[in-house]
Amino acid sequence: MTHSLVGWALAETGLKRRTRFGTAALVLAANLPDIDVLFGWVPWEPLATHRGFTHGLLGGVLVLPPLLALSLWVWGKRLPAPADAPPLHFGWLLVLTWIASLTHPLLDLQNIYAVQLLSPFSERWFHTDGLFIISPWLLGLLGLGVWAARRKGSGKPAMAALAASAAFIALNIGISALAWDAPKANAPYANPDRVFASPEPLAFWRRDVVWREGGAITFGTFDPLQGGAGLTEFGRTVPDNMADPRAIRAAQVTAQARKFLAWSQMPMARIETERRCTRISFGDARFTGPALSRNFRAVVDPCGGD
Repeated sequence: MTHSLVGWALAETGLKRRTRFGTAALVLAANLPDIDVLFGWVPWEPLATHRGFTHGLLGGVLVLPPLLALSLWVWGKRLPAPADAPPLHFGWLLVLTWIASLTHPLLDLQNIYAVQLLSPFSERWFHTDGLFIISPWLLGLLGLGVWAARRKGSGKPAMAALAASAAFIALNIGISALAWDAPKANAPYANPDRVFASPEPLAFWRRDVVWREGGAITFGTFDPLQGGAGLTEFGRTVPDNMADPRAIRAAQVTAQARKFLAWSQMPMARIETERRCTRISFGDARFTGPALSRNFRAVVDPCGGD
């Protein structure tokens, strides 16, 4: 929904009048990189491909938009144009699809799910932790801008909404940068190799912080309005078990686990032994919660059963 609203807001700034199908080009292109969710028919799973090549600056921004622009242009040539429609212009269709498609990975960059901006040349994941996955604040800003622009017949409200959205994201990136350093304020000798700071949906200034150091995962909460530079709450620390030989073996021999770990950025292994049977499941600390009670998948059970 957020991607569609961004494309719609761009259209209402006046860009939709540059060419016939201007609004369609912007809204479709703003969602275009998510075409990878249709890759379930290929040998690899969507989990291992989502936010990869189609979200990279090469695939998502350079390669896919011209295909969409060409499709709209060919379609437009076959259909009669309304009398009040602007002329069909392939050049503008191409520009609009490029602009809108660029907003998609930049928005996905803002949440802890991260994105492979340099795919296929690099599998590195990038994230700024600036937004909750579906930010009601951002939806409100963009929705209000689109509504006001259409009501007044002016592109200024849409421009203001886009500018306010950019400022809101910049503010939140700054808050997350503080949250990344917060563990060191509580433990001066801490040197995490990975930190994620997930914003809350409504209290956008608060962060659920999770970091990894020395094979252990620690959870905490950051609130700049209460705790200053440090963590408001310092949660539990648990081993990630990823160096356990049983977890290593399970990750190597199980295709499902390999695909999960290719996507996971803060993996954990849960190892449960009962009656000489060992059950291993993998999760990502970003989504397990401090109680480690959810989102453990890719189960390996040598005893059979599930």
